[in-house]
Amino acid sequence: MSKKIRVVVVDDSALVRSLLAEIINRQRDMECIGTANDPLIAREMIRELNPDVLTLDVEMPRMDGIDFLGRLMRLRPMPVVMISTLTERGAEVTMKALELGAVDFVAKPRVGLANGINELASQIVDKIRVAAVAHVRRAAPRDTAAASTPAAGATSAPATTLLGRLSTEKLICIGASTGGTEAIREVLVQMPADSPAIVITQHMPPGFTTSFAARLNGLCQITVKEAVNGERILPGHAYIAPGGTQFRVARSGANYVAVVDDGDPVNRHKPSVEVLFKSAAAVVGRNAFGIMLTGMGNDGAAAMREMKDAGSYNYVQDEASCIVFGMPREAIAHGAADEVLPLNQIASALITRLRGATDRLHHRI
Repeated sequence: MSKKIRVVVVDDSALVRSLLAEIINRQRDMECIGTANDPLIAREMIRELNPDVLTLDVEMPRMDGIDFLGRLMRLRPMPVVMISTLTERGAEVTMKALELGAVDFVAKPRVGLANGINELASQIVDKIRVAAVAHVRRAAPRDTAAASTPAAGATSAPATTLLGRLSTEKLICIGASTGGTEAIREVLVQMPADSPAIVITQHMPPGFTTSFAARLNGLCQITVKEAVNGERILPGHAYIAPGGTQFRVARSGANYVAVVDDGDPVNRHKPSVEVLFKSAAAVVGRNAFGIMLTGMGNDGAAAMREMKDAGSYNYVQDEASCIVFGMPREAIAHGAADEVLPLNQIASALITRLRGATDRLHHRI
């Protein structure tokens, strides 16, 4: 029998600690080896027990979860799954936690806590399993200026102009899951103000994509927002699938438009990368660029191959830079990748290719 995943639960609520411990201990492949009601107790428990994964509440006495997470990821990086609340404040703090290095989060309900957490049991244990195999790196907090600077290894700084008239024809499609919020940030901060339109599906529940979009909008030269059904998709903008919906692109005359609806889950996901990429294959064809970033599972891999068959040019994040290599691995296995690159080289490679297309257009003119 393989080694069990050893989990420590940190939460100031005795009820939540009990429920999470029970859910974990019901699994054949994991065990709760300790619970703590505040980060200072958790710190000692981590030293003594050396757990594989930590679940961490945000609001706790003596030291809040974000302060503790920041210290933990600087001094002893380890897989952490945040337990967030379904509030605007909870969403903002969760984005900060992911920036600091948390692998993923679970959004617990504000009312009906016991029933709500039990309903989330399968999601909780799935995220613990993913966290246990994630590539966790030491992370330091970023300020806005630092976040706007290309990472080491990137070969192209953000440009003020890029494409001009050609940017209305092109469309960049990004799919991501676990670890994707920071991977998407790294790509978007390098995109110039007149970038082609960018459409994004990041696996995320309702209530969190608003904060995600707002956070990115404050860091990027392009405008970043949640997609709204029926709106025109414009150059210089990035559109994020709202959590709990399906997002696809369609045409209205010469324009691309957003379609956001309450469709069924695809590959267990809503939003699903498969839905977005399949629409790009059908509607955008050779004017599309696909980017597959870190994430667990195979969502979007088959549709990314459809994009390639329709003429798109596709970039896939390499294993070494992924938090979880599942979705990129599947895209590669489907023959969907034109280039497999470290995260910090994807934007610069895309910009170089787009500039080449612009130069060819100007030469013809």
